[in-house]
Amino acid sequence: MSDIIPTYVYTEMTPNPSSLKFVADRFIIENNDIAEFESLDSTIGKSALAEKLFSFPFVKSVFIMSNFVTVSKSADVDWDLVKNELREFIQRHLMESKLAVATDFIGAGSSDAAESTPTVQHNISNEMDEKIAGILDEYVKPAVERDGGAIHFQNFTEGVVTVSLKGSCSGCPSSTVTLKSGIETLLKSMLPEVQEVVAQDA
Repeated sequence: MSDIIPTYVYTEMTPNPSSLKFVADRFIIENNDIAEFESLDSTIGKSALAEKLFSFPFVKSVFIMSNFVTVSKSADVDWDLVKNELREFIQRHLMESKLAVATDFIGAGSSDAAESTPTVQHNISNEMDEKIAGILDEYVKPAVERDGGAIHFQNFTEGVVTVSLKGSCSGCPSSTVTLKSGIETLLKSMLPEVQEVVAQDA
């Protein structure tokens, strides 16, 4: 039997009513990596925690980053009825496992709607890309992570910045408002070349 790893998990609400953030008092994934799972099949051999979470019929996706797990659920279940059970379930698992994602999966590519991408990496090909990614990292990334998600710069073409949104930000009703009134306004004020910001289609 493995040693118990002292771990405490608490919950935080996110702007997305379908997603809840379960925060541990220690890091549960290596480096600055992320792992997102949108089906049971995508978890096999990659994350025992995510695989077990999909045994709950209301769980629709699992996003793991830094020291937190963001769980998205179906609309027909109220968080008040299931959040304590999930919190205890996640805490028990983390007390028995140092990491929530298999180390050989991190950085090894992705398949079946699961992915493992270092959060510090963007698709950079020129100086303008670097400027945009730098602004996102400094001004946007911390707030997005607090909300249980992640943002990645994809490309800049003809005045349009394309980003991808992960975790609680994916499918969030308020993400469009955040994208337009927040991120787009910020980038346009700092970089005149930027005309619009859009989210990459899933």
